[in-house]
Amino acid sequence: MSSITLQPTTSAEIITTSAKSHVPVYLYATVLSSLSIIIGLIWDISWHTSIGRDGLFSAPHLAIYLGGVTAGLFSGFRVLKITLAGTPPERSKTIRFWGIFYGSLGNLFCIWGAIAMLTSAPFDDWWHNTYGLDVTILSPPHTVLLLGMITIQFGAIISVLTYQNLHTGSVEGELNKNFSILFALSGGFVLTMIFTIASEYLSRHDMHGVLFYQVASLLFPLFLVAFSHASKTKWGATQAALVYTIFLMVINWILPLFPASPRLGPVLNPITTFQPFDFPLLIIFPAIVIDLITHRFAAKNRWYRAVVYGAFFLIILFALQWPFANVLMASRGHWFFGTSKWYFGSDPAWQYRYAFGDWMVSSGIDLTQGLAIALAIAVLSARVGIAWGGWMKKIVR
Repeated sequence: MSSITLQPTTSAEIITTSAKSHVPVYLYATVLSSLSIIIGLIWDISWHTSIGRDGLFSAPHLAIYLGGVTAGLFSGFRVLKITLAGTPPERSKTIRFWGIFYGSLGNLFCIWGAIAMLTSAPFDDWWHNTYGLDVTILSPPHTVLLLGMITIQFGAIISVLTYQNLHTGSVEGELNKNFSILFALSGGFVLTMIFTIASEYLSRHDMHGVLFYQVASLLFPLFLVAFSHASKTKWGATQAALVYTIFLMVINWILPLFPASPRLGPVLNPITTFQPFDFPLLIIFPAIVIDLITHRFAAKNRWYRAVVYGAFFLIILFALQWPFANVLMASRGHWFFGTSKWYFGSDPAWQYRYAFGDWMVSSGIDLTQGLAIALAIAVLSARVGIAWGGWMKKIVR
């Protein structure tokens, strides 16, 4: 456990600093690192679905590690600069960690994330050489890698929030616009990461089952409510959800434009291009309502707001995603929805490829009970999101 010491910061110092501030280069680099990581991750999933074999230095892996190294280097340089050449006022606006270093909380997250990612690389290579191909995404080296990636993405959000929360007063207009854009981007990339990790339970084949809504209710109210509270704009959750939606749609349209052929047998589905990832969930619509609730019920009790958040999230998601699942299943390989996705080792004639199997559909009492559980989960998730968003809104180091 690293030792962290908070340095005192006065309001006068914050306002004085904000008057002559700008968006630092390392902040752009950190957000771009988060983008590089999520591009590499989805590309890597498509690689495994389309080609099968890869190596330590495959293109998707390089994109992932480029993001990790970039975030680690820029954050590390800033920490060393403040530690070795920083003035007392500069150090007063940082935290002290590992006993001798000074930097922001976002810097610490990015450094730890980069260390975890770089540690996972030789570990993963050794794992494959020893045990062969992974049979699960959460193998030990992949778990270390995912923790590192998520840590860097949280580091990007915290780094943006540190500057966003510091800049108040007459000069905040243009700066706040830039910070809001960076916050929306970093938040959207986190939503994409969370969706990617949980995609096994959130595919179009699962959308008529209660587990889909329970998993979605566990994950998305937490992040959407937190982003709504932490953002300086009135549309923090909506903007993050919009980034998530546009990013996934664009990358799904781009991947099939490039050739790919399987290099691992058996090949039951002889594809010729990279396979797209999943179409984004329709969370942008509950995100809009979450933002409206945040500002409409700001004075209400937190548990009251959590109930309202959770109920509206689940009702809107269920009302839209359930019928939209039929659209996705009936699209039969449409380029817009990316439903051509199919693993080269799976039989393309599989009877449930474009149809819901009975074992995937919940109805009657099971659906009612399952949605009641999902509602309780959504309320608890939203309550944690309120607390987390309030904490993020106060970060100034």
